[in-house]
Amino acid sequence: MSEPTPLPVEPTYRVLLVEDDAADALLVEELLYDTGLRFELTSATTLAQARHELTHRQVDCILLDLHLPDLSGTNGVTTVRDLAPHTAVIVLTGLSEQQAGADAMAAGAQDYLVKGKVDADLLRRTVRYAVYRSHTERASAEAQAARLRAAENARLERGLLPQPMLDTSTVTVTTRYLPGREQALLGGDFLDVVEGDDGLLHAVVGDVSGHGPDAAALGVCLRIAWRSLVLGGHRGPDLLHLLERILVAERGPQFLFATCALLTLDQTGGTATVYLAGHDTPLITTAEGTREAAAAHGIALGIAPEVRSWPATVIPLPPTGALTLYTDGLTEGHSGATGGERLGVEGLLALIERLPPSDPGALIDLLIKETRARNAGRHTDDLAVLRLDWHGRPPTA
Repeated sequence: MSEPTPLPVEPTYRVLLVEDDAADALLVEELLYDTGLRFELTSATTLAQARHELTHRQVDCILLDLHLPDLSGTNGVTTVRDLAPHTAVIVLTGLSEQQAGADAMAAGAQDYLVKGKVDADLLRRTVRYAVYRSHTERASAEAQAARLRAAENARLERGLLPQPMLDTSTVTVTTRYLPGREQALLGGDFLDVVEGDDGLLHAVVGDVSGHGPDAAALGVCLRIAWRSLVLGGHRGPDLLHLLERILVAERGPQFLFATCALLTLDQTGGTATVYLAGHDTPLITTAEGTREAAAAHGIALGIAPEVRSWPATVIPLPPTGALTLYTDGLTEGHSGATGGERLGVEGLLALIERLPPSDPGALIDLLIKETRARNAGRHTDDLAVLRLDWHGRPPTA
């Protein structure tokens, strides 16, 4: 025979009795003992004492007399609810004050009891129901607040994470963005894609050092500045110099720096021009597979502003292929669930080679899933991936 399911343990109700009449207070205490409820009783004779108790202890239920030396009537309910908005309030009224009980419920009390007409069974049911109702109201309020936060976060995400600005380009853009901090909307990584008036496609992927809101704010600042500067015609070292000036001005007392990769794709000419400011080299995908593109490296932004060393690399492109820019959140994880060596670029390329063919979005999602699985949940760094795919050169004018 199976063992019977144990009954749920009766909770211990933390009760605050606010009553200035000693005889009535003693009667309520005796009734509480008769209810069979598990309870911890604290007493107060004035609203000032009740305020002190509510400030220093958690309470599940307040039994409140409407006539106190320092407050009277339903104003007492309002005041107590302000002090403990998620605590059940049961009002105690006199025999001739039944309308006052209804008014108290309208003011926010969960229930009311008439002195002289209360027995142990009624008090037990009233306390249980009032506490249950109060908990339900609190859970509902928290759920509503969570829904509002989620809606606000969605609006912020639409505003802060960029939409590619593509007019005539036939290049397919695929992006993924994962902040490292739990429940964070944005991290210090940033990415963007813009088609300029020159018909060329301009892309950036960057990573601000550190974690937290300061890095995220600086990442957003650099991303917006990059888009504005590109649309204003700035390119290459001039663009990186201006981004570095903005970074230095905006980072404040913290020594934050940023790595980034700038890429200008000329599909008609079959080339991509790359500038690396302390950033990982892009990956190029051709019919033969995916490899790391050969590119010269420059110094990260904000490390030594006077250096300004960012050499250009022109990468010849196949008629059909892809370029992938990414931040080190994709490669800094461990290569196995038990730790060991970092995945690194070589491990990333080996992983890509083993993945089944798929469309760009599904491929990136699977790649992120696999790298995070190998890291055994130790993912703490932000992650940004931007992939550009093209299929055949457009006809020349």
